[in-house]
Amino acid sequence: MNMQQAAEHADKILDDTFSAINPAIHWTHGESTEGSCDVSRRRAVMTIISPERRGSFLGVVERYWKAQGFQQIGVNRSTKSPATYFKTPDDFNIRLLIGGNGQAFFEVATPCVTKSSVSPPATDTIGPNYAGGSIPDPNVRSEFWSAATPVSAPPAT
Repeated sequence: MNMQQAAEHADKILDDTFSAINPAIHWTHGESTEGSCDVSRRRAVMTIISPERRGSFLGVVERYWKAQGFQQIGVNRSTKSPATYFKTPDDFNIRLLIGGNGQAFFEVATPCVTKSSVSPPATDTIGPNYAGGSIPDPNVRSEFWSAATPVSAPPAT
C-alpha cells in the first residue's frame, strides 16, 4: 500500500463512520498531513453537540467502531474534552475528540506505507468546506444532537 492508497482508506473509514451517525451531522475537512511514510486525515464536526448529548455521540461512534472489529486502545473520560481511541486490524489509528466549545474532531492516522504523492480528500463535505482555512466553532443546530436534554433510555420490557 502506498500513501495515496492509505489516505483513501483513511477517508473511507471516516466516510463509513459518518454514515453510521444518525441523525446525520454537518462536517468539514480538517488538515490533512503527510509524514515521511504516513498520512493523517482529519474532519471537524460543524453540528453543535450539546454537553447533554456528547456521551451519546461518543457511544454511537464507539459501538460502530467495535462492530467493525476495531480495538479500543484508550479513553479520555474528561467531562471537558472526552476522547476515544481505536486501532483497526490493519493498524490505522482513529480518534474522536470533543475539543474546545464542544466541537468534535475525528482523525485517522495511517501506518507507515510506501512513499508516494497524496491528493487532498475527495469526499464532499456536509455543509461548507473550510479546508485550508480557519474552521469556525460548530454552528449548525440539530434537533437531536443539539438538544439540552440527555437521550432517554428506551422503556424496560
